[in-house]
Amino acid sequence: MANSPVRMSLRFSRSLLCASAGAALLLLPFAVNAQGGTAPTTATSQTASGDWLYADSDIPRDTAWQFGTLPNGVRYAVRNNGVPPGQVSIRVRMDVGSMFETEEERGYAHLLEHLTFRGSEHIPDGEAKRIWQRFGVTFGSDSNAQTTPTQTVYQLDLPSVTPANLDESMKLLSGMIRQPRISELAVAAERGVVMSELRESDGPQKRIGDATNAHLFAGQLLGDRSPIGTTASLGKASAPTVAAFHKRWYRPDRAVVVIVGDSEPAELARLVAKYYGDWRADGPNPVDPDFGKPDPKASPAREIVEANQPLALTLAMVRPWQKRIDTVENTRRLYLEFIAQALVNRRLENRARSGGSYLVATVEQQYVSRSADITMASIVPLSDWKAALADVRGVIADATSNPPSQADIDREANEIEAFLRKELENARNEPGARLADDLVRAVDIHEVVTSPQGQVDMFKAIRAFATPQVMLETSKAIFAAPVTRAVLTTPTAAGGDAAVRAALKAPVTARDDRLVSVQADFKQLPAFGTPGTITSTDSLLGLRAERIEFANGVTALVSNNKIEPGKVRVNVRFGTGNRSVAADSPNLLWTGDYALVASGIGPWGQNEIDQLTNGRQIQLNFSIDDNAFELSAESKPADLSDQMRLIAGKLAQPRWDTAPIERLRVGYLTGHDLNDATPNAVLDRNLRGWLTNNDARWAAPDKAQIEALTPAAFRAFWEPRLASGPIEVQIFGDLEAVDYREILASTLGALPPRKVLAPANGQRVDFAKAAPVPDIAYHRGAEGQAAAMTAWPTGGGLANPRDARGLEVLAAIFNDRLFDRLRAEQGASYGPVVDSHWPTGFDSGGYLLVGSLLAPKDIDRFYGIARDIAADLVANQVGVDELTRNAVPIREMVSRASTGNVYWMFLLEGATRDPRVATAALSMETDIAAVTAADVQRLAQQYLTPQRQWSLAILPKGMTLADASALGAATGATATTAGGR
Repeated sequence: MANSPVRMSLRFSRSLLCASAGAALLLLPFAVNAQGGTAPTTATSQTASGDWLYADSDIPRDTAWQFGTLPNGVRYAVRNNGVPPGQVSIRVRMDVGSMFETEEERGYAHLLEHLTFRGSEHIPDGEAKRIWQRFGVTFGSDSNAQTTPTQTVYQLDLPSVTPANLDESMKLLSGMIRQPRISELAVAAERGVVMSELRESDGPQKRIGDATNAHLFAGQLLGDRSPIGTTASLGKASAPTVAAFHKRWYRPDRAVVVIVGDSEPAELARLVAKYYGDWRADGPNPVDPDFGKPDPKASPAREIVEANQPLALTLAMVRPWQKRIDTVENTRRLYLEFIAQALVNRRLENRARSGGSYLVATVEQQYVSRSADITMASIVPLSDWKAALADVRGVIADATSNPPSQADIDREANEIEAFLRKELENARNEPGARLADDLVRAVDIHEVVTSPQGQVDMFKAIRAFATPQVMLETSKAIFAAPVTRAVLTTPTAAGGDAAVRAALKAPVTARDDRLVSVQADFKQLPAFGTPGTITSTDSLLGLRAERIEFANGVTALVSNNKIEPGKVRVNVRFGTGNRSVAADSPNLLWTGDYALVASGIGPWGQNEIDQLTNGRQIQLNFSIDDNAFELSAESKPADLSDQMRLIAGKLAQPRWDTAPIERLRVGYLTGHDLNDATPNAVLDRNLRGWLTNNDARWAAPDKAQIEALTPAAFRAFWEPRLASGPIEVQIFGDLEAVDYREILASTLGALPPRKVLAPANGQRVDFAKAAPVPDIAYHRGAEGQAAAMTAWPTGGGLANPRDARGLEVLAAIFNDRLFDRLRAEQGASYGPVVDSHWPTGFDSGGYLLVGSLLAPKDIDRFYGIARDIAADLVANQVGVDELTRNAVPIREMVSRASTGNVYWMFLLEGATRDPRVATAALSMETDIAAVTAADVQRLAQQYLTPQRQWSLAILPKGMTLADASALGAATGATATTAGGR
């Protein structure tokens, strides 16, 4: 529900309320992700340094962590964790980021991160990736890295750990970090990849983000030290200059090694000592750069004109960052600040819901990159940006002039406390990777971590301090600053900086948009009818789950388990989803995601539902599947009864408030012109429609369709679908303390029988028509940006799950080869993608898709490589090692996921009505393990035929495919012949 805290670190939570398709971007410095030595010596002795993370802090320790410092200064933190079983998560944080670079070195920290993942001086280029693949590591998710303004973090999640592969992985990673292969050849290759990343990220949103950061953080390195770097500085990078950067900043006393997983902490600490203990620094530790302070003399206002972009406003109160010891008192301040933000956000949202001057407005206070303490309002005006700015400033003025009521404070505190208690109840299921990431983040922002119980206990004591007067003083503090700045983004000039400055200086009238207290109780919802009768119960063979059927046709699959103590997951599938609409019929499927839930239930609108669910674990999420609509939630045993009443109420007693529909319409129109600003935006909007031969169920709505949306049309489309059957319920979780049969009987089981809405031709899904040359689409962005896609139709349904698994392996092999040639060897793309889509809701509509963002000159190169790889897979069987390197990571991902309820709920959708679903779910791991080289070749021969192949290129407007080919020929961007691996 609105204003629910979202965890930013284990110890403290912050959130940003997002409301609709037109939500403003949070324009702050971004982290750059890269997908990603030896010289081990005898382990040195360790210096007992105590809990270095908690120096001078009185926050209760999380005693599961063990800390240490090696004699050379390497700090480490290790702990045992068995979620998922058999996995160990390794993080190595280097205390260096983009703000540590000189002007000539911009982008070096990120470039070095790329080079590090190529390998070390002691292993061949690219071999580390292959070794980890054999261990079951998925490149890009299990092995990755991130560069921010203040740190570079290397991550490795190693599944199915053995003493041997853990030792080997520690050796590889330490060697890569300590002695990366920095040759001219490697620098040239990775420079091309980073340049591709820079090109692919370029566009109006990046330009707006860069300009906004430069304005908000004027006088600070943060304003012009984006981790991606610049074309000029990267173009001059050489092996000696990058090696010098590494030598200066990659030192043992700037390293923190964090390891969490299914291993004894003493063994993990021993491995840290073994592979990092003999690391020696060259010279003294350099002094950190001065990150700067906000410049009070810089202009307070900035207008950014960017064609085809919607109106957007950023209002920022900027304060210098202060280093603080993280104590209980500091934690109190942070929580009070969060409550103050939540109070304002609820008022802003209340005004938007009731028809204000903006589509969405949110405030968020952040401590950014150890540089700025900033409170920022992000606003998407409806039309009059001055009125929107005045209204938001008015809400803030009220919050800093008049104390909130205790009831308002308690509402927000209840949300935080409910979140923290949920964390406590699920503490034993905390994934090791998340714990490792949280600790690294704490180190970076100079905070500590505590246990979930410590978190709950601290907040219980802290909320007692949240009185109206204290919250008034806290609001004054976070909305006051020596520097206030505003940025207006507009598609056409709106008066320049002077107009923004004048609006910022205009007098403010306090706006009282506080929520009126509403009396909402679940007793207000009428009964659904006589509780239903159970007609049959049985178990699904091979599963710890019970199938229940009611007289009205509702079926349920219930799994009572302790996988997640105190948590219950619910998924109610109803109707026929995309199949409820014919392929060529107009539809409003695109309106459901936000407006269907927001339009209310029975006697309650959004505000009443917020009141009903305040401080409780009750949700309502909506999605559309190929063969069902879904209402899902994450709840807890004590709230399950009311959770099911809320879901049943949405189906049986929907409300049709008009404001959310109008808000959705305006949101879509506000963001519509973004849809062709970059190749990626064009793909996001249109790709699924193109692949299904412009099937109306997946084709994006055009502007006329959006403009024509009315509350009456919305209701006419959705009312019969909410009332249609069948209904299938999944309830998985901790159910020992509840009578789930009675809950089901009195809610969904009590509904009258429902008719099925499925037109005769709703089952058909076509594939894009094959063509000898690529189709062409256009974007209105930079001339150096393009994209290329090619795809082959495959299949769908449950008749042949073995082939579905085989195609996943085929796609992984194709992707691995494409990555090696298009990115690693030629630097033509940052992230080529190969994906196998096999829908279970239709017996057709599957495809194998190959695509990449590129420069126009590389379009022919992409198609040549893709064609050669496909032809080689058809003609030759893959080798044993290549099959292993690509199949084992898939199998490991499945194995890890299968320990959780989310995995089984997803795989068992539809299992109460079709026994093939459970059979396919149970055989998933064995089906993947059974894929052979002959299977891969057979599937390639069956599907990767040129006669069925569809291709499309997205080019800058005005450019032809011949123009792109000419650019490729002029630069020598041609494909070479592919071979087997």
